[in-house]
Amino acid sequence: MKSTVIIYVISDAIGETAQHLIRASTAQFTLEGGADIRRHAFVRDEEALLEILEEAKKADAIIVQTLVQKKLSTISSDYCANYDLPCIDLVSNLTTAIEQKTGQQSKEDPGNMRRLDQHYFDRIAAIEFAVKYDDCKDPRGLLEADIVLIGISRTSKTPLSSYLANQNYKVANVPLVPEVPIPTELTQIPRNRIIGLTNSPEKLSAIRKVRLKSIGLDETSSYSSENRILEELDYGYHIFKQLGCRIIQVEDKAIEETAALIIENVK
Repeated sequence: MKSTVIIYVISDAIGETAQHLIRASTAQFTLEGGADIRRHAFVRDEEALLEILEEAKKADAIIVQTLVQKKLSTISSDYCANYDLPCIDLVSNLTTAIEQKTGQQSKEDPGNMRRLDQHYFDRIAAIEFAVKYDDCKDPRGLLEADIVLIGISRTSKTPLSSYLANQNYKVANVPLVPEVPIPTELTQIPRNRIIGLTNSPEKLSAIRKVRLKSIGLDETSSYSSENRILEELDYGYHIFKQLGCRIIQVEDKAIEETAALIIENVK
């Protein structure tokens, strides 16, 4: 039984979709050194395609293709069938099903999804917004935000802001510090747009010690002490109650999972 696997990604765009799916699948197996993924992007002519397929045959590889041009897709599928190479086509079956349902023909336009459109520009604007209003650099941004994240230090405010910005949400975040009054703008925002983030004292202490070490400071400073963390958590819950916002415990949650809960709350 093989414990290594070579996978050729053949795409007439950048091949990113195939790579994400391959990683999701290979994560379910114990593979020495992981899967050897060899991505071939912007394959748009027969000669280049056949050269890649010849390489894949010699390597005894699995083929994963995302070719929207039917001619190239058929050439690749036929080649794999002739030489008994496993071939996973991530595009053709769905494209055919959509054609049958709609009566339309595929545009067969590689990279069409990546073209600049309003969605793209909205996402860039949201990312710029998240950077500008990270850590409450300018409280005025809170009134413009789709989502406002609040919480004490090391509760994933900035990573979540970045992730949500990539989903086209304008996000601002506010650090809660007992010695610093909250901005008045927070009290002027609908409560469903405010999300309180919290974590367990043990997790916060561990994260803060790592943070201190990474910047060359003493791990035993008050920033990571149990008393300070409990004081900050108490203050955080006081503010959450004052604002009437939803509270999410981020401990052991992936960024994607927390983001899904946040989006559900603001819809």
